[in-house]
Amino acid sequence: MASDPASPAASPAALAQCPYCGVGCGLELKPPDESGGAWIARGDRHHPSSLGQVCIKGATVGETLHPNRLTTPLWRARIDQPLEPISWQRAFTILVERIQATLATKGPQALAIYGSGQFLCEDYYAANKLLKGALGSNNFDANSRLCMSSAVAGYARSLGSDGPPCCYDDLDLADLVLLIGTNTAECHPVLFQRLLKRRRKGNGLRLVVVDPRATATSDAADLHLAIAPGSDLALLCGLGHLLLEHGGVDQACVAAHTEGFAELEILWRAWQPARAAAVCGIAEADLRQLAEWWCQATGALSLWSMGVNQSREGSATVAGICNLHLVSGQIGRPGAGPFSLTGQPNAMGGREVGGLAQLLPGYRAVGDPAHRAEVESHWGFAAGSISPEPGLAVWQQIEAMERGELDLWWVAGTNPLVSLPSLDRVRAAVANCPLVVLSEAYAGTETEALAHLVLPAAQWSEKTGVMVNSERRVTLCSAFRQPPGEARADWAIFAELGRRLGFVDQFSYASAAEVYAEFVALTAGRLCDSSGLSHRLLAEHGPQQWPFPAGTAPGVGAARLYVDLAFPTPSGKARLWADPPLGLAEPPCDSYPLVLTVGRVLGHWHTMTRTAHVARALKAHPEPLLEVHPSDAAHAGLVDGARAQVWSRRGAVSVKVQITDRIRPGTVFLPMHWGASQGELACEANRLMHELGCPISMQPELKAAAVALTPA
Repeated sequence: MASDPASPAASPAALAQCPYCGVGCGLELKPPDESGGAWIARGDRHHPSSLGQVCIKGATVGETLHPNRLTTPLWRARIDQPLEPISWQRAFTILVERIQATLATKGPQALAIYGSGQFLCEDYYAANKLLKGALGSNNFDANSRLCMSSAVAGYARSLGSDGPPCCYDDLDLADLVLLIGTNTAECHPVLFQRLLKRRRKGNGLRLVVVDPRATATSDAADLHLAIAPGSDLALLCGLGHLLLEHGGVDQACVAAHTEGFAELEILWRAWQPARAAAVCGIAEADLRQLAEWWCQATGALSLWSMGVNQSREGSATVAGICNLHLVSGQIGRPGAGPFSLTGQPNAMGGREVGGLAQLLPGYRAVGDPAHRAEVESHWGFAAGSISPEPGLAVWQQIEAMERGELDLWWVAGTNPLVSLPSLDRVRAAVANCPLVVLSEAYAGTETEALAHLVLPAAQWSEKTGVMVNSERRVTLCSAFRQPPGEARADWAIFAELGRRLGFVDQFSYASAAEVYAEFVALTAGRLCDSSGLSHRLLAEHGPQQWPFPAGTAPGVGAARLYVDLAFPTPSGKARLWADPPLGLAEPPCDSYPLVLTVGRVLGHWHTMTRTAHVARALKAHPEPLLEVHPSDAAHAGLVDGARAQVWSRRGAVSVKVQITDRIRPGTVFLPMHWGASQGELACEANRLMHELGCPISMQPELKAAAVALTPA
């Protein structure tokens, strides 16, 4: 099989995008010296998205490349048996035989893949082409379903297409920045430092933070709205009411470039400031202050992340943010717009490549006959090869395994036995699947414990490919070290399997560059047009922003979308949505009187497969801590440093308590990183969370579950 060349250890410094969050910082990596050791990472001063800045995770990523790596395929017929090394030949034989048998007996719907925002675009593309095109199953979903699918749906509903309309330069140009549902200081730290740098210059920037917790982000705010969990959309409706009241509506923009304002106005007028403030649990004066600043702003920029997306009304809240920008004309110009901060390094690229169960490459939809025909023709498959029905989102895949309807579940580049909600239910469902395949770089993950076939994956640094960050910036990440042992690039594994299943012509790639060239040709004429990009151009000219149609000169990609206020909808107008606020899917009650919210800490990344091996990260965050307000701690009989039992309808975890007045009463916070593999420190936060979520995006409400506390 073909694989990417990797540079030898004596190579000069390599350039790449950081493989952690969606900021997409540029890194310069220096190889170990003659005495050995780790690669040394530092910020790439020439990368336009980060300008040399880097956080603790990016600075220490070189220490994660070697430890605890998988180096050979592993197999067991039953999960109560030990995993044993096998050859790649045997691994592919197992896969081919299972897939062929399943197609003959149950059909393509019994096959599913769950991928990752850690994929490079080439990995995403090959996996989607294999499953959706060659095998006829749209059951390819990714962990972007857990972090960005509400942003995808919200943008598409409001603006006509996915795709953040803003760029990082807008952070330097806005005079009002609304940070809602994002602890930017810890989750997107380099962007937050850019805002702080502006603040130090004293140029009139106002920061407003909406978060039930006081965090490093809110510490820098001019106004912190510590709203009750689940009241984000009510806040936005109250803000809209005040825009109507104080002349904050751009009537010309509304008339010429939007539709649906009459319905939205009815909704907003029903949310008087006193009502909105009461539902949110904030002072009415603070809501009025935000409205005053919004009306005064020449550039209002809204940034959001998981606190908005991970909600049963995630798509509605994204639309609510877009409503404010559209109605006030704060979109399509410098320093203004609704700006989703992507969670993972290439979740943005995955969306363009079609990396969710309802998508096809180039921001196409599997439900659109014309879109299917275009992709089938480009891929070289017969008409009708792609199913017209959206595939199973990840929680639907779990439910299908519960019913015994999946014969193969292939997990790649992610660790769902920590990151999914209702983990006890997930474990039972996965154990019911006849063949669980795991493509992974690191040994000993929680998901490996339930896998039958484990494939050693070459990760970022060991394969060449493209990633796209939150501002649509495309970066080529070249391989700069050899994969350990027999590890292979994900795209190459999927392509090899495609050839072995008989699709030789469709998967005859000799390099990742060929995969990428085939993908970008599919984007021509679409909003995310990247047809002018190639590995060669990116290697020679550095990162570029899309849209980048064929013929575009390097450095001339569009910084902002919708500058002409023309939207990719049938009418050419943006859509205003009058979604009524619904609140939490699982509100507190007498038995479970508190709301648990979960999230990240600065030094760790998701399920700790990388950062558990970084000494600096472990020193900064040695254990999980449950943040509890003093009044709630007193009611539960807890003291600072004691261990608490946290109960939900789905189970319980034990964790050390940190009593603090930096969280609002009635709410507790727990980081989500420490899964079962962390031994005595294990604290499976998502075991407590429910699977209910947004009916539009199918993103689980991972930010809120009803819990009770008792002393452990």
